Amino acid sequence: MAEGTLALPRVEAARPVNRFVRLIPGVLLLAAIGYLGKFIEQSISRYAKTNNLHIPNIEYVLWAILIGLVVSNTIGIPEVFRPGVATYEFWLKAGIVLLGSRFLLGDVLKLGGLSLTLVVLELAVAFSLMTLLGRWFKLKPKLTSLLAVGSAVCGVSAIIATKGAIDADDEDSSYAIAAILAIGAISLFTFPLIGHWLHLSDRAFGLWAGLAVDNTAEATAAGALYSDAASKIAVLAKTTRNAMIGFVVLGYALYWASRGQAQNVTNKAAFLWQKFPKFVLGFLLISVLATAVVFNKEQLGSLANLSRWAFLLTFAGVGLRTNIRELKAQGLRPFAVGAIGEGAIALVTLGIVAIAAAAFHL
Repeated sequence: MAEGTLALPRVEAARPVNRFVRLIPGVLLLAAIGYLGKFIEQSISRYAKTNNLHIPNIEYVLWAILIGLVVSNTIGIPEVFRPGVATYEFWLKAGIVLLGSRFLLGDVLKLGGLSLTLVVLELAVAFSLMTLLGRWFKLKPKLTSLLAVGSAVCGVSAIIATKGAIDADDEDSSYAIAAILAIGAISLFTFPLIGHWLHLSDRAFGLWAGLAVDNTAEATAAGALYSDAASKIAVLAKTTRNAMIGFVVLGYALYWASRGQAQNVTNKAAFLWQKFPKFVLGFLLISVLATAVVFNKEQLGSLANLSRWAFLLTFAGVGLRTNIRELKAQGLRPFAVGAIGEGAIALVTLGIVAIAAAAFHL
C-alpha cells in the first residue's frame, strides 16, 4: 500500500516531463528551419555586397516559410516532430506579447483607436459578404457561419472557438479551416506584392494586412515581408481584431441557440472571458511597462530580439503546417466562397485604409 502511494507522485511528475520531451524534436526543427532562412538571407546579402551586385533582398521570413512548405509537401513531417511543430502558435503569441515592448502606450491608444474603428467596418463587410456568398453557393448554414467568423476575426482560431459554441459538425469545421488556410497562404505572398505595386506606406500596408489577412501568423508574416515597421502595425491591427473574438462567438452562439441548434449560454461574462485571447493582455502589459520606463534601453533591445526569435519559429511553422494536398482534398465550394469573399474583403479594406491614410497622413 505504501509503495503504491509513493509511486503515484513519481508517475504524475513524469507526465509533464514526458510531454516536454516530446516537444523538443519539433521545436528544434522550427528553430533549424527559421535559422536556415536567416542564414540564406545573410549569405545572399554578403555575396551581393562582395561582388557589387544588385540582388533584391528576400527576407528570412519568406525563406523560412518556403523551406517549411517544401518539407511539408515533399517528405512530410514525421510523427516525432509534429507535437513540437504545433507549438508555432505559442511562439506567435509569445512574439506578440514581447512586441509590446516596442510600442509606447500612447502609440497603442492612438493607432489602436484607429484600428478599432477600421476593425468594426471590416467585421461588418466580412460578415455580410460571407453570409451572402454562402447562401448563393448553397453551403450549409453553419459552414457559412464558420467561414464568416474565420474571415472576419482571426482565422482558424475563430473557427475552432465557434465550432464548439454553435455545435457545428467536424466536417464543416474541416472545410472552413482548409479554405481559410488556403486563402491565408495565398494572401501571404500576394499582399506584399500588391502593397509595393501601389507604393503603400509601411503604416498603411500594416493596417491593411492586419485587417484583411485572416490568421495572425500570416498577417504578421505579410507585414514582416513588407518591412519591420509594417510588421508592427500589422500585429497591432490584427491584435485588435483578435480581441473581438469573444463578442463575435457569443453572438453566433446566441443566434444558433435561439434556433434550437446550440446550447444556451448561461453566463455571458464567463463565456466572453473564456474566449478572449489572453495574449492581448500580455501585449498591453508589456506596453504599459515600457511606457513607464520599467525597462532600460538594453532590456528593451533584448525583448525586441526575443520577439524576433519567437517569430522566427512561427514563420517556419506557417510553412510546415501548410499541406497543399490536404487542402485540395477538402472540396471546391468552400474554397470558392472563401476566395471570392476574401478578395472582396481585401478590396474593400484597401479602400478603407486608403481613405484613413489620406485623412490621418499615415
